Amino acid sequence: MRTKSLKKNKINVVTLGCSKNVYDSEVLMGQLRANNKEVAHEEEGNVVVINTCGFIANAKEESVNTILEYVQKKEAGAVDKVFVTGCLSERYKPDLEKEIPNVDQYFGTSELPNLLKALGADYKHELIGERLTTTPKNYAYLKIAEGCDRPCSFCAIPLMRGKHRSTPIEDLMAEAEKLAAKGVKELILIAQDLTYYGLDLYKKRNLAELLQALAKVDGIEWIRLHYAFPTGFPMDVLEVMRNEPKICNYIDIPLQHISDAILKSMRRGTTYAKTTQLLKDFRGAVPEMAIRTTLIVGYPGETEEDFETLKNWVKEMRFERLGCFTYSHEENTHAYNLEDDVPEEVKQERANIIMEIQSQISWELNQEKIGQTFRCIIDRKEGSHFVGRTEFDSPDVDNEVLIDATKHYVKIGDFVNIKITDASDYDLFGEPT
Repeated sequence: MRTKSLKKNKINVVTLGCSKNVYDSEVLMGQLRANNKEVAHEEEGNVVVINTCGFIANAKEESVNTILEYVQKKEAGAVDKVFVTGCLSERYKPDLEKEIPNVDQYFGTSELPNLLKALGADYKHELIGERLTTTPKNYAYLKIAEGCDRPCSFCAIPLMRGKHRSTPIEDLMAEAEKLAAKGVKELILIAQDLTYYGLDLYKKRNLAELLQALAKVDGIEWIRLHYAFPTGFPMDVLEVMRNEPKICNYIDIPLQHISDAILKSMRRGTTYAKTTQLLKDFRGAVPEMAIRTTLIVGYPGETEEDFETLKNWVKEMRFERLGCFTYSHEENTHAYNLEDDVPEEVKQERANIIMEIQSQISWELNQEKIGQTFRCIIDRKEGSHFVGRTEFDSPDVDNEVLIDATKHYVKIGDFVNIKITDASDYDLFGEPT
């Protein structure tokens, strides 16, 4: 028989989903640590907080399975309490309470003070920028805004995250300074929509000004942009990217599709011609730029002709980085009113075709890098290799630079000049110069 009174209260935070969830978990853990709570990230603990994702079918399934796993552990006496927060909980709280009643409490995305209270902690307003980072010490995510005002037909994020709310520049500067003091060298800027930044606070798109301010923070050497939106992109950002060495020549801009009929149904506010011109403008302004995008195939009504248009455009654009998702039919979105008429196997086949095209493009672009030297940041050691990245690569989703650890030593967290000696479709191999 377990003696609960002898067991120390250790809170285990489990994070599912995107980098924005990682950031939210880090803020939660920072608050708990400031309340003198023992807290861990995805380790053993007798109190569990699951930060869920509710974006698409696969993510929802993973979140539900994780909740069920910890509920079973609770029933077996391995954990004492299970709390659930995040996007799935925000979106489906009544259903979850009914279907999985053994969870102690469910919280939405904006209920951090209530969650802390349930964990026996107080929400400390003065903790601007205080987080318990879970990423390797050399990089951290910086969430510059919450929520989204875009009307995209397929997306449930506004249901879960609410309206767009920018964080003031001075608060982000304070947070960046605290991260730099801890040894963070790379900031990865995240939001549902970076390009909307500042419209609510400053009545103008203010991403360029924010970048200039963050570039002044001592110790920060790379600033990377994630999740821009193609409509209304603030072109002054390109000027800052070109002139400020700390801003990586990199942008993640999910474009989703290119067929005019699909873009219109998706409510993206752009066209084939406008999107293609925007990418030409990007490359004209910053020729070195690596563009990452994501696409959706199998959207309702996507014909063979629409897919052919997308396929040919991917070949023509030669994106440096690309990911492809199959369409997920999400309740309460505008597209849910449409018939999900592309069979699952056709969706998967189309996704595979796009990724095969991209794999070849990536291989060709990587072959061109052989013999060149790049400044890389070293993230970790894995097996017999040190693993680093160029400024054109984001963690977890992009190419990696592998350095043979049996022949060379590089320090994790440092910048090192690496000469590329070989390349595959998604990896570069190199040695320090």
